[in-house]
Amino acid sequence: MPASASCPTWAALLGLGLPLVLLAGACSSAPTKAPGLAAAPLSQRLLQELEVEIGEARCNSDAQCHSLAVGAKPCGGPEGYRAWSSQGSDGAKLKAIAERQAAARRAENEASGLMSNCAVEPDPGASCQTGRCSLRPRTSSPVKSAV
Repeated sequence: MPASASCPTWAALLGLGLPLVLLAGACSSAPTKAPGLAAAPLSQRLLQELEVEIGEARCNSDAQCHSLAVGAKPCGGPEGYRAWSSQGSDGAKLKAIAERQAAARRAENEASGLMSNCAVEPDPGASCQTGRCSLRPRTSSPVKSAV
């Protein structure tokens, strides 16, 4: 019996094998991630985690509303604040995430040599507005006119 009769030809192998190889390759591909999420700095990913944990910050009274410092300015102090509700969130867990996020932000600031205006961001506090905790509006000191 000639060798060609007992062995499949390359054309036959390619005809059957190539689709299987392509199919196997498609099934073993790594799952795609949300655009930009993997490339986002750690501090940004932790801030997103914190915001998910805070959720809608539902409340029935001002007593349930709190403010939480987030981020870190290169000169020191927080970059801002988030309002959260003790009705639906675990304060200790939020504080732990916020501390990790601030530490990551400090490390990113140091690595990049980032500078800031060194302005102090005062804690605005939080209140219950239409069933959700929100930061209180900033109060600015009155500007005296030179009249």
